[in-house]
Amino acid sequence: MDFVKMHGLGNSYILFNLLESTDEMGDFSYLSKKVSDVNFGIGSDGILLICPSKIADFKMRIFNIDGSEGKNCGNGLRCVAKYLFDHLYTTSPRFTIETLGGVVRVEVEIDEHELVEFVTVDMGEPQWIKMSIPMIGDPFLPAIAEPFSIGDEEFEMTCVSMGNPHAILFVDNVDDVPLEKIGPEIEYSPLFPERVNVGIVEIQNQREFKYRVWERGSGLTMACGTGACAAVVAATLTNRIEKHQQTTVHLPGGDLTISWDQQNHVWKRGAAAYICTGKLQMEGDLPRSRAI
Repeated sequence: MDFVKMHGLGNSYILFNLLESTDEMGDFSYLSKKVSDVNFGIGSDGILLICPSKIADFKMRIFNIDGSEGKNCGNGLRCVAKYLFDHLYTTSPRFTIETLGGVVRVEVEIDEHELVEFVTVDMGEPQWIKMSIPMIGDPFLPAIAEPFSIGDEEFEMTCVSMGNPHAILFVDNVDDVPLEKIGPEIEYSPLFPERVNVGIVEIQNQREFKYRVWERGSGLTMACGTGACAAVVAATLTNRIEKHQQTTVHLPGGDLTISWDQQNHVWKRGAAAYICTGKLQMEGDLPRSRAI
């Protein structure tokens, strides 16, 4: 199997092109766990499948490092958009990609070599009532400033769905919070029947803040595009920043520009890059790869 390894701000994925294939029924959960393993596989935060779509120009499926299938992935979308345009599967700078979380619009900006430099993605309309997360409780109540306790510590949590669920916590300093400890406790909390991504936010000023993330199914990662969008929405809902402005989100892997427009859509702009290409061989139950 041919693969391409790419990253969006350090959030890395193994891409498999299935546009010429009619088979989407393989054991991709198993494949993702194997190839994502840094010791016995290629090493990544999961795999992305590029597939034909009946309702959009293309389709993307996401499998996390633990084998679970994700509904959406902002960094993955940018990688897929760059791959599709750079490899001439489309010549239009604007096209659509189907995900489990819905169909999204993307727009690419090219450099002097006619390769994609930046990708802007319409991440759709955010949702924050408990039913849409989903979250236990009155399904029609908003999940804004919810109290959450871990041991003796008290947190205030605002939950937002961007096609996938996010619990956002505002803190004084993101580097002082043991996210590797509180992340899994919140992810697997009974409050979230489908688990949840966990983001911590440090507001720096009205137009920028720092963000770290514990991703559902992947753990600590360098970046999360849907999480950065959810963080901007949560900051707006709790009156920490003003609506309808551009916000720069500083993630460990780099920066994203997020805006929540007057039509209630959240837009995300950022870069994506190639790491390597190669061929994957399955020997027994262990994958081997040779990067080129």
